[in-house]
Amino acid sequence: MTEDRRRGAPNVLRSEMAKDYAARACTFVLLIGAWDLAVRTGLVSKDILATPWSVAQALWHGYVGGALWPHFWATTTETLLGFALGCAIALVVGAAVAEFRTLERFIYPYVVALQSMPKVALAPLLIVWCGFGLLSKVVLVALICFFPMFVNVVAGLHSARPELVDLYTAFSSGRWRLFLDVKLPSALPGIFAGLQISLVLALLGAVVGEFVASQQGLGSLIQAASLNFDVPVMFACIVTLALMGASASMLVRYLQRRLLFWEPGGDRQASTTSTAA
Repeated sequence: MTEDRRRGAPNVLRSEMAKDYAARACTFVLLIGAWDLAVRTGLVSKDILATPWSVAQALWHGYVGGALWPHFWATTTETLLGFALGCAIALVVGAAVAEFRTLERFIYPYVVALQSMPKVALAPLLIVWCGFGLLSKVVLVALICFFPMFVNVVAGLHSARPELVDLYTAFSSGRWRLFLDVKLPSALPGIFAGLQISLVLALLGAVVGEFVASQQGLGSLIQAASLNFDVPVMFACIVTLALMGASASMLVRYLQRRLLFWEPGGDRQASTTSTAA
C-alpha cells in the first residue's frame, strides 16, 4: 500500500499542475473575452482601449518587422545590468551589516534614508550626472533594486537558528565557516524573495528612466506612441513588459525550487525522486 502511494505521488503532482494551468488558461480566456466585448459593444471607446486583435497585430508587425526588437533589447539590457549591479552590492553590504553590529549602526540609517527618497525624483539628476545613455538607466535600476535585496539579506542572515550558531561557536568554528554553513543557507529563501521583488522593480526603474530621457527602450516607445495616440502600440509595449516581468519571476522561482529543495513546497521533481526512491 505504501509502495502504491509512492508510485501515485508523481501522478498527483502532475494532476495538480494540470489544474493550475487549466485555471490560468480559463482566466486568460475570460479576461480577453471581456476586454474584446467591452470594446466591440462600445462600452469603452477604441481611442482609449484597443481591441485584443489590434494589439496582437501590433505585436506581430512590431516583432516580425523588427521595429520593436531594438527597444526590447535596450530595456532588457538596462534591466539586467541594473538588477545585477544593485543586487550584488546589496548582497555584499547586507552581509557586512548583518555580520558586524558596529557597521549596522553606521550604515543602516543612511540606507533607509536613501530608500525614502522617491527614485522618480532622482531620475533627472542621474541624467545630469550620467548622461542620456545606458549608464543613467542602469544606475537608476540599481538604486531601485538595492533596498529590497538589502533588507532581505539582512533579515535572512539574522534568521539563522541560534542553536546551530551556538554549536558552531562551541566547536570554535571561524566566522567564515559559520557564515557559509549556517547563516547563508538560512538566508537563501529571503535572498530569492528579494530577487523576485527586485526584478519587478528593475523593469519599473528602466521604464521610468526611459520616460525621462531616452531614444530607445519600451518606455520611450510608449511615450512616443502616446503622442501619436497609437493605442495598440502602447498596449503592445505594455504586454511585452508584462511578459518580461512574468518570465523573469518564473525563472527565479524555478531556480529557487531547484536549489532550495529542502523547503516546504520546494523542488517538486526532487521531492518526487526522493519519494520514489
